[in-house]
Amino acid sequence: MTAKHELYDVIRKPIITEKSTMASEQNAVVFEVAIDTTKPKIKEAVETLFGVKVKAVNTTVTKGKVKKFKGKPGRRKDVKKAYVTLEEGNTIDVTTGL
Repeated sequence: MTAKHELYDVIRKPIITEKSTMASEQNAVVFEVAIDTTKPKIKEAVETLFGVKVKAVNTTVTKGKVKKFKGKPGRRKDVKKAYVTLEEGNTIDVTTGL
């Protein structure tokens, strides 16, 4: 069992987009997580912080794009997203915060 403040390092923030809203209809929630986090750590963090039962965790890594910032080339950071599917009857309301 890890300390609660370490679990907040695993889960950075919820992602609220059209795609994540459509995923919530299938009882899934989308979070931005630390890039080096594993699926078991994500599952433990969500179950501990929100008090729900997790059915599955799927992750994607979006590579950062090269964009111009004030005319100079720069690079966005890589982002890891976790699609957390919850057991039936469990819900997380990400609009209210923690």
